[in-house]
Amino acid sequence: MAVLKFIINLFEFILWIYFGFAAIYVFIFGFAGVFSRKQKINPNPKIRKFAVLIPGYKEDAVIIDVAKEALKQDYPKESYEVVIIADSFQTETLKKLRELPITVIEVSFEVSTKSKALNKAMFELGDNYDVALILDADNIMQEDVISKINQAFENGFKVVQGHRVAKNTNTSFAILDAISEEVNNNIFRKGHRNLGFSSALIGSGMAFDYSFFKETMANVKAVGGFDKELELKLLKNKYKIEYLQDAIILDEKVQKSEVFTNQRKRWLSAQFIYFGRYFFPGIYHLFFKGNIDFFDKVYQMGSPPRVLLVGLVTIITLLYGFIDLIFPNANFLKFGFNEWWPVFLLVFLAFLFSIPGKFYSVKTLKAALTLPKAFFLMFASLFKLKGANKKFIHTEHGTMDN
Repeated sequence: MAVLKFIINLFEFILWIYFGFAAIYVFIFGFAGVFSRKQKINPNPKIRKFAVLIPGYKEDAVIIDVAKEALKQDYPKESYEVVIIADSFQTETLKKLRELPITVIEVSFEVSTKSKALNKAMFELGDNYDVALILDADNIMQEDVISKINQAFENGFKVVQGHRVAKNTNTSFAILDAISEEVNNNIFRKGHRNLGFSSALIGSGMAFDYSFFKETMANVKAVGGFDKELELKLLKNKYKIEYLQDAIILDEKVQKSEVFTNQRKRWLSAQFIYFGRYFFPGIYHLFFKGNIDFFDKVYQMGSPPRVLLVGLVTIITLLYGFIDLIFPNANFLKFGFNEWWPVFLLVFLAFLFSIPGKFYSVKTLKAALTLPKAFFLMFASLFKLKGANKKFIHTEHGTMDN
């Protein structure tokens, strides 16, 4: 009996430490994200040549509009080129794309991946570019995005992440996905940069020194989560990643539960794979090379995703509260409600700091009723991760009706 009690108490301690540290972490960076940080502006910056790379797989429904919108930048027309990397597009779509003043590169792979598409496109394009700007096939930039990214390069950065925001909030899942992204923007991008850390990458709306990106991407082989592998490689080599809060890129949010499940399964699989792969290198680089950014990213790979964090902390806190109420004199547990409510409070405040004011509405309140479903879908995904990072999972785009 004593052995069983010891095991239970040890499990309680590990759980409390794991979620407690995660709560402190998101609270600190969530609070830091509340404050603004101005970018240094050079009134006469160097005009760099941009390659706007837009890989797409069977994206016939959205790619024409995306290509047209990408041409509407306030940046000099001769200094940026829109490149559609077309994988498995219909003949009619390709015809319409070629009527636009853009470059179309057709690709085909036995197993399609974003990294393969980007590598193939850069091989065909050559080297006559200064910056590679990566967009998803559903992304629409505000007209000043390239100009603002160019300013960040003027300030010495080689890697820049723009601010992705929701293009649509037409379903409950889309609202939750939009909120989730803004929470991550505040904690892992804006909050991190305000405290001197690197911003996290997000897979699109990100720009790189072109030659540097081409060389780095040649060694990225990920099927899913290529941005995580790329980010870890960059931080390992001590490159600082900038974040531009005012460089807005509209991104389509998931609208259905099955899409949400597949997307999160792919993300979780990549996260845990890279945590296992980089855990010991992360510790080594922290203590022997002083690379805090790299270690911080490795920790993020092993930390609970935000939906799981808020869901599990809430459930555990309520469970301990219930136990304390029913069995006030129980001595078989070392922890109780008094130890868990501060963890819950820190997580709650982190979300409060991070959710933009526009989402405090009746519509969001209705969407919150879907949160338990989102939590359980994501929790269930933890037990279905095997092989998810070894196969291509396509997220279909195109806003559906309400």
